Amino acid sequence: MKCPFCESVLSKVVDKRAVSGRGQIRRRRECLKCEKRYTTYEALAKLLVMVIKKDGRREVFDGEKIHSGLLKALEKRPGSDQVPSIVERIEAKIRSRRMDEIESQTLGKWILTELKKLDPIAYLRFASVYRSFGDAKDFERELETL
Repeated sequence: MKCPFCESVLSKVVDKRAVSGRGQIRRRRECLKCEKRYTTYEALAKLLVMVIKKDGRREVFDGEKIHSGLLKALEKRPGSDQVPSIVERIEAKIRSRRMDEIESQTLGKWILTELKKLDPIAYLRFASVYRSFGDAKDFERELETL
């Protein structure tokens, strides 16, 4: 880590703490050469996992897509502050299973499981898009499972 002031690579960590909801560690550092302090953030590397779509296409996993989908499902509902931790849990599942590829259906099921615990309305909103509901009967069937 280079000091942003004098570019020395000699520094010590003065303080560190987790950044809640972001999966990062904040480190307060002090340069041993110029004695100025600066902050760095450490996060896990992005997942290099391929998502296999329903039609067979493959695309790189993007936690931001899950994040935005969850925010849409939770729009004007309580629980939107839980979105970053849900995304972290899903990414942790992928990491712990050491997956190189994952089917979009599996991701969708994991997301629905998280939403079912959090908010039934958000669950239905997400399920309606994920499962391509065509009419009110699809909603009725899903409501019965809740």
